[in-house]
Amino acid sequence: MEASLEALKSMSVLCVEDEEGIRARLAKTLSYYFGTVYEARHGFEGLALYEAHHPDLIISDIGMNGMSGVELVATIRQNDKQTPIIMLTAYSKEEYLMELINLKIDHFILKPANAERLLEGIKRALDGKLIGRIKLGRDLLFSPLERKLFLKELEISLNKREKDFLLLLLQNQKKITTYAQIEDTLWDGKVMSSEALKTFIKDLRKKVTIEFLENLPQEGYRLIF
Repeated sequence: MEASLEALKSMSVLCVEDEEGIRARLAKTLSYYFGTVYEARHGFEGLALYEAHHPDLIISDIGMNGMSGVELVATIRQNDKQTPIIMLTAYSKEEYLMELINLKIDHFILKPANAERLLEGIKRALDGKLIGRIKLGRDLLFSPLERKLFLKELEISLNKREKDFLLLLLQNQKKITTYAQIEDTLWDGKVMSSEALKTFIKDLRKKVTIEFLENLPQEGYRLIF
């Protein structure tokens, strides 16, 4: 049976990546789904966080200075054969990947790891523990992992900003998603004018023909469950 949104939010993930920019982007995406995201800059730090917190899922780069991803996994697998592990790799050499397969890796993602590859890897690694579609209103369902919105089982076409907005609303759930949060998440460091936000919300409501979103003047938005 698939876990509920609340169950997934109680899960934790360890992200081990030595490139700061890549690690930050991965952590931001993972925070939409998991209650806790641990970040490690290299294998040694990743091992320390694993031993301290025992996360539900591990996502690790392979090529890192000091302790590599292969060495990290080999150390973990000495006593832990169960924790799902996803490897990020720029390598495709058969002998390199075979070593990881022998260590019971659950999934590989070739770099650059876009959102679709990452989400597919999570689905495969957790295998049945993932959330399905979340009800946003009457006949309105959203799948966070697929980033798809359905009205009466028909998919509504969304652009990237609209998908990110729904994920942000779900992350806050019944709390208010503030204007500042919307600007920071959706406008990529640019200034969000009130007119731009109004146009964005108006266009989204045209696509979603039922009421699912509440505006709180001077504060922000929240979902109507």
